[in-house]
Amino acid sequence: MLFFQLKNQRENLFLVIRSTSWNQDCGRNINNLRYTDDTTLMAGSEEELKNLLIKVKEESENVGLKLNIQKTKILATGPIISWKINGETMETVTDFVFWGSKITAYDDCSHEIKRRLLLERKAMTNLNSILKSRDITLPTKVCLVKAMVFPVVIWGCESWTIKKTECQRIDAFELWCWRRLLRVPWSARRSHQSILKEINPKYSLEDLMLKLKLQYFGHLMQKPDSLEKTLMSGKIEGSRRRGC
Repeated sequence: MLFFQLKNQRENLFLVIRSTSWNQDCGRNINNLRYTDDTTLMAGSEEELKNLLIKVKEESENVGLKLNIQKTKILATGPIISWKINGETMETVTDFVFWGSKITAYDDCSHEIKRRLLLERKAMTNLNSILKSRDITLPTKVCLVKAMVFPVVIWGCESWTIKKTECQRIDAFELWCWRRLLRVPWSARRSHQSILKEINPKYSLEDLMLKLKLQYFGHLMQKPDSLEKTLMSGKIEGSRRRGC
């Protein structure tokens, strides 16, 4: 998988990409995904990816565009040798932060969830002065946490595969937020139930994630013949590694 950035992309450039067939999902050739000015190229082997990249580079130069090698990353599920194009080495990585989400070679969401929880912890810490204020009511503070802290961790959660371990980690972090809001340390002899009863959050962070995932799935399934629905219902050959 290849990540790169082009300025002022032109549609005719991607006509060349689509003509290079590789990934047939439900009979549909999917070898590139575009997000504004960012593009992802996909191939089944190192040689196919190299040929695809060369075509993109050549067509880019034909329309006056330049491929930025410094911003290009190669992400592979197996060992791959670094490439050199025009004397510049393309970086091969095992993970990559793309549009705010950490993508790993084996699509393990646990690393991304841990990273988001750390970011959310920082966001919660930044609200210290507000949460300590006696002029703000408890319900208002709860709303602030839901509006300014929770979105940090739930952004993009619709695509996550959340396992039992991650669920426990998310629940523990939510309780940490509520205890911090109430200024109740872990050493205090107060049960989780009493904390939740005082906060009265109405729904848990885990429930919110599940709701967003179901909403997103329903939204995709309502689109006839869309790329998103094709990818969601498509099957990929091969087998998963143990534990996935």
